[in-house]
Amino acid sequence: MKIESTQNSTIKALAKLSTKKERDHSGKFLIEGWHLLEEASQAGLLEHVYQLEIQPVFTDAPVTFCTQPVLNKLSVQKSDARYIGLCCKPDTHSLQKAKKVLLLDHLQDPGNLGTLIRSALSFGLEAVVLSPDCADPYGPKAIQSSQGALFHIPVETADLSLAIADLKSKEIPVFGAALHQDSRELHDLAVPARFAIMIGNEGQGIRPELLEQCTQLIHIEMASFESLNAAIAGSILMYAFQFPAAGHYPSSH
Repeated sequence: MKIESTQNSTIKALAKLSTKKERDHSGKFLIEGWHLLEEASQAGLLEHVYQLEIQPVFTDAPVTFCTQPVLNKLSVQKSDARYIGLCCKPDTHSLQKAKKVLLLDHLQDPGNLGTLIRSALSFGLEAVVLSPDCADPYGPKAIQSSQGALFHIPVETADLSLAIADLKSKEIPVFGAALHQDSRELHDLAVPARFAIMIGNEGQGIRPELLEQCTQLIHIEMASFESLNAAIAGSILMYAFQFPAAGHYPSSH
């Protein structure tokens, strides 16, 4: 089968997945490029591939050949598309078993979001929980920035106040990243074996009512300048939290 018209009903339906509303409604999303197709296939989320006839066939999923204009209609890239994948969103119940969690409050930049998901997977966290007003993790920029990490770590949306209360009820401390008078420097922190790290909005940081719920506020000590990009700060914290208290970050007490 080959689709040659951009007015094809299947293509018109797929194009609607460019909106968050349609992604939420259908539970489907699109990805682009061979690498992301491989990652989605490994995670069991790839349902169908739309590609040019002249490209190697991605054999782990059903394939439909398309003309270049048809693929470009589905693409958000500036260059000609070669592969478009249709994926299903995974079922996530991340808070039930996760002992190392990243919490993101009102994070607006999809590039930051994707990068933090990528870092969370890289540094051994087990789940990412987003406030409802975060950027969409299944939007194209977030997916691209995650480099496929989104397919291998549970990412869910939840009321962070309830999520924090749930974590603390399981004796999992919540560390909020904030430049605050009660905030402790990272090097002075005894890193526990189980934890949650919370990163806030790029401009305003973590909301005050959520800061009050945190077990401890922490910040990264710097030689100069006042703050770091949210994705960089979160990645540094997640890297540091790989090392439990017995080693690299002794308490001052």
